[in-house]
Amino acid sequence: MKKHIGFVLIVLFYSTGVAQNYRPMFSELNEWQFLNCFQGDCDLVDTYFTDGDTIVNNKSYKILDGHHYIARNFLFREDISQRKVYLTTIINNSLREYLLYDFSLEVGEEIEMFNPISPFPENGGMFTLTSIEIQPLTDGNFYKHFYFSPSPENTTSSWNAVWIEGVGSLSLINAPGGEPNFDGVGAVCCSFADGENIYSNTERIETCNPNILEAEEEELFPEIEIYNYDGSIYIRNALAVKQLSIYDLQGRSLLSKKYDSTSTITISSEGWRDSVYFMLVKGTKNKTKIFKIITR
Repeated sequence: MKKHIGFVLIVLFYSTGVAQNYRPMFSELNEWQFLNCFQGDCDLVDTYFTDGDTIVNNKSYKILDGHHYIARNFLFREDISQRKVYLTTIINNSLREYLLYDFSLEVGEEIEMFNPISPFPENGGMFTLTSIEIQPLTDGNFYKHFYFSPSPENTTSSWNAVWIEGVGSLSLINAPGGEPNFDGVGAVCCSFADGENIYSNTERIETCNPNILEAEEEELFPEIEIYNYDGSIYIRNALAVKQLSIYDLQGRSLLSKKYDSTSTITISSEGWRDSVYFMLVKGTKNKTKIFKIITR
């Protein structure tokens, strides 16, 4: 009798884990929270998320927003039947598509890792899938974890990479060949699908709560006023601002600075080209809002 029960348990575990169906990376609304502990400071978490859909060359894409992606020029499409995820970037009106993720890979197979517009090499070289583990995540479901190491001939990358089916890279989403390291470039600490917490790593944070759905329910920074005058940008009624970052249309960071109960913030815009810029403002509980700035 005991042997029979043991056999049933093994079969159930196998059917729950190894034989699972593919878990798509994108849902209606996805949110990732990314933590970088610069010099031990782990107070602020960056958030990026999908915001709407678009059609390019008769193909449907998810638009990435937030964090370094507020220019909305990172577009993702997922081929569920092939278990592949592609990224199209729009830089200077030029389109370029990359194969970022291939969740159909088997142990021992290789993939060329591309990390476009990230702190990692754009072409990270060849990586070998060294193992696949099936582990439960925060939502109680089992997900495949893909562990990669640089292939022997790879002289560009010297670190390991980790993907999770349904989540993506544990480094930046556009860096499948990036190293997830809170004390380095950073790592994903929370991931949500339609507001549900899928993945959480509470090594450096207390809990995971979605920012995007909550932000839609309340008006953020209702009293803030922004003026652009004589080579400077003035932000008034800024007591709730904890961090402010400014990016150009290519998503390049021009400024990132923390504040503590500052009533008026002044930023010099001397030397900036006449263009459109995006100002990402963070308040308490890492709530964010994006403002558009036009310089002439």
